[in-house]
Amino acid sequence: VPFGTASDYLTVKAGARQIEVRATGTSQDVINAKPDFASKKDYTILAEDFVANIMPQVLIDNNSAPDSGKVRVRVVHVAPSAGPVDVYVVAPGSDISIQTPTISNLGFKSVTDYLSVPAGSYEVFVTPTGTKTVAISTGTIALAVGQVRTAVALDAAGGGTPLTAILLADLN
Repeated sequence: VPFGTASDYLTVKAGARQIEVRATGTSQDVINAKPDFASKKDYTILAEDFVANIMPQVLIDNNSAPDSGKVRVRVVHVAPSAGPVDVYVVAPGSDISIQTPTISNLGFKSVTDYLSVPAGSYEVFVTPTGTKTVAISTGTIALAVGQVRTAVALDAAGGGTPLTAILLADLN
């Protein structure tokens, strides 16, 4: 799986399962872990931090249907160069200089609860905590009724800037 992308869900049996991650073209594991998976649950596994300190982060996904007319989105901060961040989930074209962050002071390796928002178009901005300096701007994102998403903030492939984000399809 190339950096900054995700695979589809894989079906595995419940219990402890071996996870090995290697840098492309190498045979040495950078992650070798054995998390325990429960039956009938969905998980997202992220490789987080720089390669020298890389670790798996295992998230339990809530893929139950959102409330009528809504979508659910959670945010995961796995950009080690960024420090703590504020996240703005706003209407496209909004001026964040007059907005209050939707999520404040989200630290590296942190995961928010799922936010329930009306289906529609949004733009997400990530700034260093307490500033309005945009580190990540997603552009317009259309979220349809019933979707469940995980937004992941990332460093550039080699670390550092430019920071980026990916949106994972948990459900739909």
